[in-house]
Amino acid sequence: MYDPKSLKAEEFISHDEILETLAYADENKNNIELIDSIIEKAKLRKGLTHREASVLLVCPNEEKNKEIYALAEQIKKDFYGNRIVMFAPLYLSNYCVNGCVYCPYHAKNKHIARKKLTQEEVKKEVIALQDMGHKRLAIEAGEDPVNNPIEYILECIKTIYSIKHKNGAIRRVNVNIAATTVENYRKLKDAGIGTYILFQETYHKESYEQLHPTGPKHNYAYHTEAMDRAMEGGIDDVGLGVLFGLEKYRYEFAGLLMHAEHLEAVHGVGPHTISVPRIRPADDIDPNEFTDAVSDDIFAKLVACIRISVPYTGMIVSTRESKKTREKVLHLGISQISGGSKTSVGGYYEPEAEDDNSAQFDVDDNRTLDEVVNWLMKMGYIPSFCTACYREGRTGDRFMSLCKSGQIQNCCLPNALMTLKEYLEDYASEDTKEIGEKLIAQEIQSIPKEKVKAIVIDYLNNIHKGKRDFRF
Repeated sequence: MYDPKSLKAEEFISHDEILETLAYADENKNNIELIDSIIEKAKLRKGLTHREASVLLVCPNEEKNKEIYALAEQIKKDFYGNRIVMFAPLYLSNYCVNGCVYCPYHAKNKHIARKKLTQEEVKKEVIALQDMGHKRLAIEAGEDPVNNPIEYILECIKTIYSIKHKNGAIRRVNVNIAATTVENYRKLKDAGIGTYILFQETYHKESYEQLHPTGPKHNYAYHTEAMDRAMEGGIDDVGLGVLFGLEKYRYEFAGLLMHAEHLEAVHGVGPHTISVPRIRPADDIDPNEFTDAVSDDIFAKLVACIRISVPYTGMIVSTRESKKTREKVLHLGISQISGGSKTSVGGYYEPEAEDDNSAQFDVDDNRTLDEVVNWLMKMGYIPSFCTACYREGRTGDRFMSLCKSGQIQNCCLPNALMTLKEYLEDYASEDTKEIGEKLIAQEIQSIPKEKVKAIVIDYLNNIHKGKRDFRF
């Protein structure tokens, strides 16, 4: 029954097709001739099918794995250069009616502190984030139709966009909330959101239903088909992700790529982003209870194989991961990371109290945004706070066509340098500023068109003089 063009979850994520894919991969994991042909296809930068990618994922040959990693790094450079987009999550509310067994927000957790930000508290959180230097947020909320109705989410988005503090402004609000209706997706689109993000958690239907025993999230089909409703509602930038560790990683990998193929087949636009979270400790959640945890080495290979399979998509790794792990996967395909993150409700404005248990999960990278920016630049990356594509209407198929053709590069490097310059002028420590100014001077020389280079230099001088928000 596998049909990537179907709008039925169990047909575009076919259990039998995944099992056949895993068997095919096992049969061919040492088939060097086939592996070479798949790698050659990947070098065309057009992507791989879920079946082809699954063969590479289980390939045990170290020489071939080195080729896979090198290719992932090169493809990342070809599409995204050395830029890393910065963002932060903003937790609005942890009220939730679902029974998800891996999340401390589950309804049966009676000792977690339940919180919901008022609009005044949203303002305080946003100002705190602006004072760090953030320009892009991903808002998060539990599923609760009484405490967190769509009207509350929309009001929060309006509040976030309205706050101008010193030189601070949130220019893009991405939204990670529960699966909802086409009508509500239209409301989110009208509110000016960036990407709509929804993690599948697991593509294995039987496991999904066991992991979500109660609440509206129990409905596998409604959840899995959410991106199609979002697209119908006018949201053309959507973000996929699974929570690695809930089910066998090879199954999830195949399902994730099948979902990307489905979006391409039906809507002509694949996922704008793919996130790769791994299960983490939280209030009453012990990751050791989940026997399918993913090791660091497997995690790195997952990132590399996703990158060469879906070369155009942005890939996100959060502060769930340690500095060491993030450093490793940055080279293999990651293009967006969070910095200075708090996963508790109200965690930015007021330091988290020792007894505060409102966080969704433990953060493994506790560095400030400035420390993360400094670290990235020392490795030769350009921390980017750019939101230009979204604000210039380069979304959905318009963004994808520019990305796939490589033309997006003409905008991305200049915009990254200008937003980094804003950060250095307004928020950076002296050491970070010194490193950043040298990096900008160096990277300006990489702009191929002299006319564009001259405009960028002029804009950078204007930013130094106090003007803000230039973009290509």
